[in-house]
Amino acid sequence: MPVIKAPQEFNVEDLFIDLRTVTGTPLYLKCEGFNFAGSVKLKAATEMVAAAERDGLVGRDCVLVESSSGNLGIALAMVAADKGLRFLCVTDPRCNTASMRLMRSLGAEVVVVGEQDANGGYLESRIRHVRDLCAADDRYVWLNQYANPGNWRAHYRHTAPAIERNFPGLDVLFVGAGTTGTLMGCARYFKERGAPVTIVAVDAVGSVTFDHYDGLRGAASDVPERRMVPGLGTSVRPELVDESWVDDVVHVPETDTIRACHGLAARGFLFGGSTGTVVSGAARWLEEKYPGEEPVALAVAPDLGERYLDSIYEEGWLREHFGPLDLPGRPHWSTHP
Repeated sequence: MPVIKAPQEFNVEDLFIDLRTVTGTPLYLKCEGFNFAGSVKLKAATEMVAAAERDGLVGRDCVLVESSSGNLGIALAMVAADKGLRFLCVTDPRCNTASMRLMRSLGAEVVVVGEQDANGGYLESRIRHVRDLCAADDRYVWLNQYANPGNWRAHYRHTAPAIERNFPGLDVLFVGAGTTGTLMGCARYFKERGAPVTIVAVDAVGSVTFDHYDGLRGAASDVPERRMVPGLGTSVRPELVDESWVDDVVHVPETDTIRACHGLAARGFLFGGSTGTVVSGAARWLEEKYPGEEPVALAVAPDLGERYLDSIYEEGWLREHFGPLDLPGRPHWSTHP
């Protein structure tokens, strides 16, 4: 029976889904959404705040500040609330309304930057706003998830060992690429141990994180494209990314992300957009690389789907941003007297 004193002390590490019964794909899914922050970002938030405390950066009057599209902001708001610290999240209009409400309910201040970058995204504008805050007032402490080694170390210490412990014969690991903290931590762990695991990064079409890839890896370029689903993908290449640890990359169109989410939901599994992207990319990669075979393959599911009820699970939002989509749905059940 777990007994905890702080919300960040609880996280389910050993829950996996066999997707062969859901999608027909030989793929296991590691579920990272079962903690009080609701996503894999709890690990990075906990590690980065602890490192800042050890380095003497966190004082009574400080204000933690971070740029986030949602999940890390929620995790940091929770950790800050537990420690009695102030936290300010700088986000943008693509952040889910539910995520902003949740951060505010935890005591965080949320600033929405509405000015797009020259490349059509918001990340540069968000980071510029954070830098301006820090330059104007030395009470602000920027954790900087895009460059903070605590981001990847959290997954090196926790996520990857849990995968190895439960799947000692793992052949392929699929990890979504946002800040690349989860990806870099898991990849470093397996590569440094000489494990024969193929590391496949899954990114969103329109992201510039892996801008030199094409073919199966998708329509990547060095020019960011429109992305409506928050989570994976960047309009500015993260400082953490090191492609030498990665064996392959798949880029997934957002329409495929949405179809994967609805396909999972049709079988009772409600996951977030990042998970839909990873599942879609993994299924496509396995179909091409291992046709008719049964490798031991696993994907990391970063979050659950409740925060996407007003977006990827909302018919009006989908129609506004993507037009008519042919989506998998639940069976039609007739009612009888």
